[in-house]
Amino acid sequence: MKAPQINSTAAVQPVSHYENFPVASVLCPPRLRPAIAAIYHFARTADDLADEGDASAAQRLAALAQYRADLLAIAGDQAHSGQWPQVFEPLQRVLQDFQLPLPLLADLLDAFAQDVRYTAAQRRYRDDAELLDYCTRSANPVGRLLLHLYGITEALSLTQSDRICSALQLINFWQDVSSDVARGRWYPSVQAMAAHGVSDADLQPDSQSDNARQLMAAYAAQARALMQAGAPLACRIPGRAGWELRLVVQGGLRMLDKIEAINFATWRTRPKLTARDVPLMLWRALWMR
Repeated sequence: MKAPQINSTAAVQPVSHYENFPVASVLCPPRLRPAIAAIYHFARTADDLADEGDASAAQRLAALAQYRADLLAIAGDQAHSGQWPQVFEPLQRVLQDFQLPLPLLADLLDAFAQDVRYTAAQRRYRDDAELLDYCTRSANPVGRLLLHLYGITEALSLTQSDRICSALQLINFWQDVSSDVARGRWYPSVQAMAAHGVSDADLQPDSQSDNARQLMAAYAAQARALMQAGAPLACRIPGRAGWELRLVVQGGLRMLDKIEAINFATWRTRPKLTARDVPLMLWRALWMR
């Protein structure tokens, strides 16, 4: 059955977001800021189409399909639909100027569409391998796109970037358990929940489950190990880009500290970074080796 067509974004309006980590900050080389901002707004708007507002799953998938068609149009130097000019006009210039790898942008759209389908079907990830596979499309392309802008293509750097990005995605999942469960999104895998003896009730806001704490502690340890495995990349990249990445790494590690500080009970409380965390993150970034 063909998904219904929508000719505007009225049903799925983008919203403003407060991010844990800076985007196109003063640490980025000025010549790359427009490109980084264009990539960010492409991903952010697509995420909003998949996630925000009260549109149906069919409407969301139709919007993402049109969004993908617009991406392919500008990649072929054709006119886009005009629904998201603030996204595709700057992105078209970036695609031309930097020869961005189109499959990486398409992977992000695949991940957003997967989120819509999984939520609509109340489908869960069978095991952690399936969850990490999702990260290869939802998070890792962003790091690879940024490395492309910096002209970094060697295999070790790409692998370490993937580890950092997957870690950030996982940290976001474990930070947001309370809100995700309320919306019917279950990122803890079926296998991991069974292995720790965790039921759905154990991840409800009034739960005091020790098994749930052990599950989230294991997930936090996995994310920390991934982040630490990728962190050496930040010390090899010279100049502003390296310092930017150091702060991203330290922001993720600091969030894991915050999760641990609430005894991993993120199904009850959502931890967040504040201005008070910045001096410690800067200090840790300075001493990274």
